Amino acid sequence: MQLTIDRLSVHADGVARGPEGTLHVAMALPGEVVEGEAVEGRIAAPKILTPSADRVKAPCPHYRACGGCALQHASDDFVARWKAEVVETALAGRGIVARVERVETSPMNARRRATLAGRRTKKGTLVGFHARGSDTLVEVPGCLILRPELLAMLPALHDLTAIGATRKGEVAFAMTLSEAGVEVAARGGKPVDPELFQALSALAERHDLARLSWEGETIAARRPAIQSFGRARVTPPPGAFLQATEAGEAALVDFVRAATTGAARIADLFAGCGTFALALADRAELHAVEAEAAMLSALDRGWRAAQGLKRVTHEARDLFRRPLLPDELERHDAIVIDPPRAGAEAQVAQICASKTRVLAYVSCNPVTFARDAAALIAAGFTLTDLIVVDQFRWSAHIELAARFARA
Repeated sequence: MQLTIDRLSVHADGVARGPEGTLHVAMALPGEVVEGEAVEGRIAAPKILTPSADRVKAPCPHYRACGGCALQHASDDFVARWKAEVVETALAGRGIVARVERVETSPMNARRRATLAGRRTKKGTLVGFHARGSDTLVEVPGCLILRPELLAMLPALHDLTAIGATRKGEVAFAMTLSEAGVEVAARGGKPVDPELFQALSALAERHDLARLSWEGETIAARRPAIQSFGRARVTPPPGAFLQATEAGEAALVDFVRAATTGAARIADLFAGCGTFALALADRAELHAVEAEAAMLSALDRGWRAAQGLKRVTHEARDLFRRPLLPDELERHDAIVIDPPRAGAEAQVAQICASKTRVLAYVSCNPVTFARDAAALIAAGFTLTDLIVVDQFRWSAHIELAARFARA
């Protein structure tokens, strides 16, 4: 069967019209003519008959098997254009005409946070990323997205898998690079008993891990796993959210700083450990709101130990169930919001009902962002600035930042 690829799906597969309906074609690009056998609506291993001018040789030898990347076969310019178009198309679906001003793409080997899986086998252990659409694990020595410090810890993950994985289970290892070295937060392994605790502690020492936690229990905290947010130095809880690359975080912070210029009081909603709140506190008072009390405690300790920052208050609150109300929002000159993939529908409704004039919105989901943007525009806001920040290079994941303002 020969097909011409019309477009990419949101998962970065090629999409074509087949004789029996829509087909998804792995690792194909728009305009390409491909040939292959369709199975359950997919062509998994197409032959490229007419390649796109945007097609390039994938730089990673693991690419065809590993599911960690989805777009290494496309040029960087194409990927940037496509991610911008996904955002613009999501907005257009809500009747909003907007253009992405620029795409900030993180370099190779920049990911300081990633989750790999480990599994015991008859011959030993496997550690890596899952293959595309499969539970098969693909080992990734020399991975082109991870920081070298994380790659250097692959032997540690193998050792942790050997002693901590069940015979049939899989351990998820969330690795984060801190200023003190690599920390690992593991989930899905054996329950911790005194013998396993001792063995894990010894491994943390042997591999020089800054911190090791297992099923939420700290096994070893050999050095504070510090992250710097502006002038503050914060030790987040094990496995806490962190922007994926330093370059991506810097681009987002710069955007939010510019978007809130002139504000003396700012509310930071879904604040996490203070990525934005502490970076902006050199010029404005901040009120940080976050559901996880442990993250706020880390934020508060970092603020109290820093020099030259303005007042930062905090509040533990589930913004999905208890969004800030208009009178609470109106105490601030600007709002910063960075919700999870579900967006912030309930909180945006309260922002619309308030007298808030400036909003910086950071999103990891163009679809829920477009929904929230439509509500804001209907309430009198104008979308004034829009960028894409591509921290997850070669993936289908898209992050963006936008500024909304009204008179």
